Amino acid sequence: MAQLRHFAIVVSDLEKAAAFYEKAFDLKQVGRDDYDWAAGVYLTDGFITLALLKYYGEKGSGLKNASTFIGAHHFGFKVENLEEAQKKIEEAGGTFFFDLGASADDMNFERKFKDPDGIIFDISQKGWLTEPR
Repeated sequence: MAQLRHFAIVVSDLEKAAAFYEKAFDLKQVGRDDYDWAAGVYLTDGFITLALLKYYGEKGSGLKNASTFIGAHHFGFKVENLEEAQKKIEEAGGTFFFDLGASADDMNFERKFKDPDGIIFDISQKGWLTEPR
């Protein structure tokens, strides 16, 4: 059974948003990514990971208005077997969108899909960082 473990929101200011969620909800920062196409700060309560994202363009975001979009972007499920989950998703009408990461064996690797309405979600076999550093 898949487990909901990850939510991602796009924010206007990563540092300001991270400080807010750390202070308001006692979340702990467990990671950061800086790519040429996006940046992210990852927070956790020890169980669920909240990704705060800032996109610079359509790559990875799937958004035509990535530079101005703010709000909920996607959510993620931890699955036991990536290939089996992908088969079920596609049979149900989902479509592959984007891989984030080099290998499915890596922590934080995400295989992104769109549901029949175009809503983005991802799956991960290893899951997301959840233990505070």
